[in-house]
Amino acid sequence: MDYPKFQHHGGADGVTGSCHRYIAGPNHAVLVDCGLFQGQDADHLDSLEQHRIHFDLSAVFALIVTHVHIDHIGRLPYLMAAGFKGPIYCSEPSAKLLPLVIEDALKIGFTRDARLINQFLDTVNQQLQPLPYLQWHTILDDDQRKIRIKLQRAGHILGSAYVEVDQLDKTAGQSHRTVFSGDLGAPYAPLLPAPKSPYKADTLIIESTYGNRIHESRKDRRLKLKAAIEHALKNDGTVIIPAFSIGRTQELLYELEDLIYRGGEAWQKMEIIVDSPLAAKFTQVYRELKPFWDAEAQKRLKAGRHPLSFDNLYTVNSHEEHLQTVDYLAKTGRPAIVLAASGMAAGGRVVNYLKAMLEDERHQVLFVGYQAQGTPGRAIQQYGPTHGWVELDGERRTIRAGVTTIGGYSAHADQNDLVHFVKRMKQWPSTIRLVHGDWDARQALKEKYQALGDSRHHHFNVLLPTND
Repeated sequence: MDYPKFQHHGGADGVTGSCHRYIAGPNHAVLVDCGLFQGQDADHLDSLEQHRIHFDLSAVFALIVTHVHIDHIGRLPYLMAAGFKGPIYCSEPSAKLLPLVIEDALKIGFTRDARLINQFLDTVNQQLQPLPYLQWHTILDDDQRKIRIKLQRAGHILGSAYVEVDQLDKTAGQSHRTVFSGDLGAPYAPLLPAPKSPYKADTLIIESTYGNRIHESRKDRRLKLKAAIEHALKNDGTVIIPAFSIGRTQELLYELEDLIYRGGEAWQKMEIIVDSPLAAKFTQVYRELKPFWDAEAQKRLKAGRHPLSFDNLYTVNSHEEHLQTVDYLAKTGRPAIVLAASGMAAGGRVVNYLKAMLEDERHQVLFVGYQAQGTPGRAIQQYGPTHGWVELDGERRTIRAGVTTIGGYSAHADQNDLVHFVKRMKQWPSTIRLVHGDWDARQALKEKYQALGDSRHHHFNVLLPTND
C-alpha cells in the first residue's frame, strides 16, 4: 500500500502543539489533534505565527481530538478560521469538556465579546461528533478506500482516548492499522482506568514525554504529598500547587479527599482552595461524568463519600476575591493548600501566589506535572532548591520557599508503561513514530523499543520525525 502517509504539524520534536496529519490518499487526509505551542516550543515564534495554520487544508475532511488539553486542541479556532468545516470526532466526555476549553482560549487569545464566543461555540457544537469508546465508526467509504476509527481509553484525563485508524485499500485488497496514542496515562491514576493495549498496529505513533523516566509508585507519591503538606503545616505556610484546570486539579482533589478522610484533626481543619473559575467548571463537569470514573472511585461514591465536593473544599471565583485570598494567606501564614492554574506557572492566578509567597521560606511550591523548557515552572523546579531566582511578570524573585516535585502524579505514562503498551499487543507494529517528547526522551525510548524487538527477533523501524 502506498498509503497512509504521515506529516506532523506540531508535537513531533517537542511536547506541545500536537497536530498530526494522516494522509489516506491523494485527496483525503485527517488531522489528529490541533494544539497550541507552549514554552520553549513557541520561543522562536511571535504570538500570531505560533497559532496560524500554515499547511494546506484542502484534503482535510475530519479532525480527531484525543483529549481537550490546550496543547492538543488550542489551535482549533485558527483551524476553523482557515476554513475547516468537517466533523470533529472525540469521546463523549471530551465533547462535554471541549467547549469549556475553547471558550477560555477564545477569551484569552481572541475576544471577550460574549456574542462572538457563543456564535463560535455553536459552530463547534454543530461539528462535534461524540463517539462511544470501543466501537468502530466509518468516516470514509468510497470506491477506493474505507476508513474506520475506534477510540479507546487512554487514562490521561477524563475523556482522553487513543485512536485506532483502520484503512482498507479496496483496489489492492489490503488494510493498514494505525494507532495514535495521544497522551497515555500512567496506571493507577486517580479516577481513570488504566489504558489497555490495542490488539495490533502496523504503524504506531506514540508519545514519549517520559520516554527516559520511571515514575514513583502511587504509594510513594501519596507519602510525598502528605509529607510536603505536613511540612507546610508546621511552618504555618501555604502549599502552592500549580495545576492544570482540567485533569490534574481533579486528580489532586481526589487524593486530598482521601488524605483528609484518613487524617487527624489537623487534616480535618485543612482548607483546600481551588482558585480557578475554569477549574471549578471542569470539576463540576467531572462530577456529572461519574459513569466514566474507575472502579475505585465508584466504590468511594457507594460508601457515601464525595471525592470532588467535600466539606474542606473552597472555590475562589472573582478576581477581587482572588487578590484578597493571596493577600490573606501571604500575611497570616494560615495553613492551606492552593490549587491554581496555570500548571507551568506561565500565567494565570498561580503567578500572583508565587509573587507573594516565593520569597518566604514558610511556604511550599509543589510540582505534580511536567514543566516544559522555558516556563517559569521549570525555572522554579530547577533553581529553587539552590535559592536561585525566577522571572515573574518581568521581575526577578528569589526562591526561598520550599520546592518539591512529585513525579508519580504525572498524567503521562513513563518509560516502562510506554514499552508495555507495545509489548502487550498481540501483533506488534513494524513502524513506530516517536512524538511528543524532548530529543533525549525520544532517543532513550527508541533504544528500549529496539532492545525489545531484538529480544523477540522482531524488527521495529523506529523513527524520530520532525515538524513539517
